[in-house]
Amino acid sequence: MNHPPNIVRSDSSPAHPNRWLADRIRDWGRELGFQQVGITDTDLSTAEGRLMEWLADGRHGDMEYMARHGTKRSRPAELVPGTLRVISVRMDYLPETPDRTRGILADPATAFISRYALGRDYHKLIRKRLQRMAERIQAAVAPAACRVFVDSAPVLEKPLAEKAGLGWIGKHTNLIDPQAGSWFFLGEIYTDLSLPIDHPGVSHCGRCQNCIDICPTRAIVAPYQLDARRCISYLTIEHQGSIPEALRTPIGNRIYGCDDCQLVCPWNRFARRTREADFLPRAGLDTATLIELFGWDETTFLERTQGSAIRRIGHVRWLRNIAVALGNADSAPEVETALRTHAEHPSEMVREHVAWALERQGSA
Repeated sequence: MNHPPNIVRSDSSPAHPNRWLADRIRDWGRELGFQQVGITDTDLSTAEGRLMEWLADGRHGDMEYMARHGTKRSRPAELVPGTLRVISVRMDYLPETPDRTRGILADPATAFISRYALGRDYHKLIRKRLQRMAERIQAAVAPAACRVFVDSAPVLEKPLAEKAGLGWIGKHTNLIDPQAGSWFFLGEIYTDLSLPIDHPGVSHCGRCQNCIDICPTRAIVAPYQLDARRCISYLTIEHQGSIPEALRTPIGNRIYGCDDCQLVCPWNRFARRTREADFLPRAGLDTATLIELFGWDETTFLERTQGSAIRRIGHVRWLRNIAVALGNADSAPEVETALRTHAEHPSEMVREHVAWALERQGSA
């Protein structure tokens, strides 16, 4: 560009003088593969109150990092001094039709992996795209401070996205867009530029409580209230220790995450399939059987999950999760044979879950 308009660093008029830059940021976002871009200020006082209450109730479970940074999570300018605005983006990731996903969930012999984790790790892909957007902003306006985040720092991404007009936080605590459902990732750019802000999202959940009714472990304890300690995504991904016995049977064949609340959300009839090849299934993870995946040794696990979000749970928790799913599978000699291959595993946690699964198979 030749000579851009002057950048004003405070909101001083109804016709915001930086509107031209906000419009260009949206254009750049679309060019970089984001389906939507919104801008908001840094006032998260309402969300901060809810976060503190959630933490005080212990509903974060083992996720001590949620409390580690104090108010930096809910006060962007404490995390990145000088932050005035947050640019929030979303990118669709749905790799297949919901009917196909339901079919996999209904087959107790097949491993179910949350649809977001079937392809490459989204963190790197979205971070690179956001960094390119930040570079374009800095090329247009110098100096401009821009800091990129993709689920990698204490950031309240869903409340920020809601304020930026990307949707509303539903009763299952996921963000919902009225034209795209909820199958998407979020990312942010913190900046010191004063940009015009967007209108926040407005809730359209109404009296619907499909997500509350479908939750296998009753983790959505009330509308807009999630107890992570009961959530299958938490139990199979974040939780480091033994899965409580009372919650093992409801897990079914879900070995990494859970999508039930999204599958029943009526707004997801508007969800679109992803345009990103990197989000499509890899290593046959969308069709693999539980027995097949239970046979992966650690070397194979690391090879097959290279570049995947799944790798972060490690081989021991991978086996823990699959042992639970095999315990929930239909009784069959091949299931028992597979379980016995890890009955003497070096990990006490794996042995415990295998023993539980063998007992379930025997009683069945």
